[in-house]
Amino acid sequence: MSGFTEATAPDGRTLEVLTGGAEDGYPLLFHGGTPSAAAPYARLDETLVQAGLRMVTYSRPGYGGSTPRSSTEETVRIADDVADSVTVLDHLGIDQFLTLGWSGGGPRALACAALLPDRCRAAASLAGVAPYDAEGLDWSAGMGPENVEDFQMAVQGPEVYGPFLEETITPTFEATPDQLVEAFGGLVTEVDAAFITGDFAEYLSRVFHRAGAQGVVGVRDDGMQIVAPWGFDVDSITVPVAVWQGRHDAMVPFSHGEWLAANVAGAKAHLFDDEGHLSLFSQMDAILLDLKGLGGV
Repeated sequence: MSGFTEATAPDGRTLEVLTGGAEDGYPLLFHGGTPSAAAPYARLDETLVQAGLRMVTYSRPGYGGSTPRSSTEETVRIADDVADSVTVLDHLGIDQFLTLGWSGGGPRALACAALLPDRCRAAASLAGVAPYDAEGLDWSAGMGPENVEDFQMAVQGPEVYGPFLEETITPTFEATPDQLVEAFGGLVTEVDAAFITGDFAEYLSRVFHRAGAQGVVGVRDDGMQIVAPWGFDVDSITVPVAVWQGRHDAMVPFSHGEWLAANVAGAKAHLFDDEGHLSLFSQMDAILLDLKGLGGV
């Protein structure tokens, strides 16, 4: 059945899980961006049904209804989210799967590809960030000023980053669909601003409202994971990977997509001169078809 359910991690944490799309379709594990939480979107469900895919997604710790990780834990890595992905997949009785990660979810999709090669058939990074320590990449070049400052704070740890987010992220969490472009500020290009309309704007607003349901803890921990070592090397990935990126992207610069396409072995590059960070969502039909082909599904 489609809808929300809960899975329990080995340490007792609750993970909020959402399924959708074709109930008997091939499983697609979707990793949302930063910040985000699981939220239904009818248009995406329709696209998944047409593609014959069953979507599985979950709110990462501290987002939506998912329990935050203990504050006493050492720095959490992107690789540690793979264990939560396994908890969700096992809860639903899923063995092999495809995976797609958008923005801050991109590294999670790549982590599944790297660390679950016997289960993950193929992965796609959609406007996904590159590793913070990526050799030969000026990581923040071309990034909107809000994100440059955000990640500069993230590297300083929770004592600095948490209070900073309390002051800066609330307008995004509370924004109505009509307020999103203003809330994003310098993070949206003209291409993306034009795309934030109608039901897509309503979906984004729901995602951000749910992402902030527990305050800033989810986005705080998420951001620190992105700028810390990920716990795996992208050049170790052996399953097929596609990299999708638009040049008009002020959230995750185009150079990140170029770097990933050049450094993930055998990566299939889809680099667009006329798309942005959010407008890439308009390519979802092609993204899913390509991902199925890569996975031999």
